[in-house]
Amino acid sequence: MESAKDYLIGKGIAPLWLKLGYAAFVAVLIPVYWIHYGPGNFLWFSDVALFAGLVALWREDSWLPSMMAVAVLVPELAWNIGFFFRLLTGIPIFDLTNYMFDSDLPLYLRGLSLFHVIIPPVLIWLIYRLGYDRRGFWFATIMAWILLPLSYLLTEPSENINWVYGFGDDPQDRFHPLAYLGMLMLFFPVAIYLPTHLALRKIFRKPHPKQHPQ
Repeated sequence: MESAKDYLIGKGIAPLWLKLGYAAFVAVLIPVYWIHYGPGNFLWFSDVALFAGLVALWREDSWLPSMMAVAVLVPELAWNIGFFFRLLTGIPIFDLTNYMFDSDLPLYLRGLSLFHVIIPPVLIWLIYRLGYDRRGFWFATIMAWILLPLSYLLTEPSENINWVYGFGDDPQDRFHPLAYLGMLMLFFPVAIYLPTHLALRKIFRKPHPKQHPQ
């Protein structure tokens, strides 16, 4: 049976400087985001992945980074492509990163959003070290089916958390909002999570059985 110390510190795979640095960053981000964006912003898949990454670094179990990798690697890749392409060329290709070039937002606030650059390598590194939990697809799907309705019920269309009101800056009006939400709840598992799961399963080894949550 694991002691409290074992639970918090994990197995020593992640270096202490990374754990403490990551924790310090999250400790700064939470109050700043709460003040500027409000608590609903933390329903974003990427924000959940940021917090889950912190737990995963300390806990060092494969299931949590596996779930979050399935859920966010593709959207985070799109964010990074959109951000760096516009940074280098000045040409926007995705609405997803428009806010990073909005001079009305404080530079420090936009700087905190660079966690989108950090999340993918942290998750991939953890899976490389710990193995890919084959249940990642199901964990990610369950998470999406919880977060998407909550995003719809608890946030405003102007925030468009997790794109529950439409892809892009403006709410969609082609479908009934609930019909669109239902399609979105199918889209993520089928179009994003399943291909990501299959790729991760092929690339990375299985975790040791003792790494599964009890």
